[in-house]
Amino acid sequence: MFSHNQTYRTRLLILEIAAILLGLLFLSPFYLVLTNSVKSLKEILIDAASFPQIFHWDNYSNVWSAINFPQAFSNSFLITVFSVVLIVLFSSMAAYQIVRKPTRFNMLVFLLLISAMIIPFQSIMLQLVRVTSLLELRGEFYGIVACYLGFGMPLSVFLFHGFIKTVPIELEEAAKVDGSNPYGVFFRIVFPLLMPIAVTVIILNTLWIWNDYLLPVLVIGGNKDLTTLPLAVTKFFGQYTKKWDLALAGLVMAITPIIIFFLSLQKYIVEGVTAGSVKG
Repeated sequence: MFSHNQTYRTRLLILEIAAILLGLLFLSPFYLVLTNSVKSLKEILIDAASFPQIFHWDNYSNVWSAINFPQAFSNSFLITVFSVVLIVLFSSMAAYQIVRKPTRFNMLVFLLLISAMIIPFQSIMLQLVRVTSLLELRGEFYGIVACYLGFGMPLSVFLFHGFIKTVPIELEEAAKVDGSNPYGVFFRIVFPLLMPIAVTVIILNTLWIWNDYLLPVLVIGGNKDLTTLPLAVTKFFGQYTKKWDLALAGLVMAITPIIIFFLSLQKYIVEGVTAGSVKG
């Protein structure tokens, strides 16, 4: 018995050491970004892994003015908020309709939405540019929001679809008996119960939209008034020179708000996905 316990403790210790080393490995990119964001370009090129000899905090102030950080931040914030709100609203309503009225048409729509999740974005980029140009969506705020709504719907509907199955239908029937119309049943009874999965959808889509680079490049194009933070940071990468000191400082400024947002709400991701995976 003693030998068995000793072996168990040894294995547990090895696993803990391996987990710590793995955690340090995953944290190493953050160390490189943070330390190099306060170095001079010369020091970065000499040794990117070393601790800064002199802290160049002016990198952040230079980035603030070079990319017009307040405007870029405002654009990213507004695009993210409007897109996420519409995704949550339309995907929850679509999933509710599919679950409560599983007609052939609704199931076909659900199948098409799920099928869209496996289509690589790179395979439809050219068609996206053509369609957005044809519909006069390129370079417009509502154009990029509409694109995010379309690409964000499949996964969001899938998550809401699984969670709505856990909502007792008796609650809706009782509300109908009390005279509530279908919209009242959904927004007053069903939607408040969807908060765990709604928060999950909000987090996942916020992380994606805030950090996205490719879709804004295709849809926003050369409209500088709509430049988002990922697009603004690319200003420091030219054809012949790369201003790593300013680029890394800009990267820190861009990811800090979304990291704070994620850390404050991450517990809802597991809670929402777990609850949506169990059929009540």
